[in-house]
This record gives sequence, structure tokens and C-alpha cells, in this order.
Amino acid sequence: MTRLCLASKQSLGYDDAFMAMCVDELSVTPDKLLANEFWAYDEGETMWGFVCLAHNAPSSDAEIKSFFIDATRRGSGIGLKLWEKILQRCAALNITKLHLDSEPLSASFYEKLGFKTIGEVPSGSIPNRVLPLMELILDEAT
Repeated sequence: MTRLCLASKQSLGYDDAFMAMCVDELSVTPDKLLANEFWAYDEGETMWGFVCLAHNAPSSDAEIKSFFIDATRRGSGIGLKLWEKILQRCAALNITKLHLDSEPLSASFYEKLGFKTIGEVPSGSIPNRVLPLMELILDEAT
């Protein structure tokens, strides 16, 4: 998963120095696997994408922590299949609001899903860089 995250991010045009600063934040660790819910899209032995949802009951809010698709498979429908998993899980948990800190170059993908930019948050990896803070009210999306 970490390898997929890093390759997907770098395919957006980031150089090696930028990517080196992102390794800790993008690494999928055992602690992250235990603390969150993950769904992967794979074919045979190859993982082509995954998504991570963080939710603390009884809150009706949740956060998408990771949403990565292999660069060679973008536009193939994998993201929408993973999005369906998120929507199903949110319905099961009575989640009504989703947040995410978006990669700036991926904000248009999230906008197509119904997310709106509601502010900015500092990058967890890059000093003086801000990311779009996005929100989706699920009652409005259905």
C-alpha cells in the first residue's frame, strides 16, 4: 500500500525531494491498519487502488484518510468502485458527513463525487504548503 501511495503521488509530477518529505505521512503502517478501515481493489496479485476511512463512533462524521489509484489505471472506474464501498460503509455506520484533506491536483476528482472545498489545512509533510479541506454532506449526495 505504501508503494502504491508513493508511486501514485509522484505520478502527479512531484520530484524525489518532495516525495522524500512525504514518506512518513504516506506510509501505511500496522497502527494505521488497525485504527482505520481499508478497502483495496485488486486483480489477482496486483493491487490497483485503495481507500481508507477513519471513524470514531458515535460521531456521524468520518474522514477519508487515503484514496489512491495506480497512475496507469486512473480513469478506469476503480476510484468509483472504491467510492461505492465508502458509501455503503457510511450508510451502515449512519455517517452523514465526510471530510478529507485533498491533494490539490486531485480536488477535481472529489468535486465530481460531490465534495466542496470548505477551507485549507496545513500539509502534514511539506512546510508552508496548504491543502484543500473538503467536505461532503451525504444526505445531499444521495
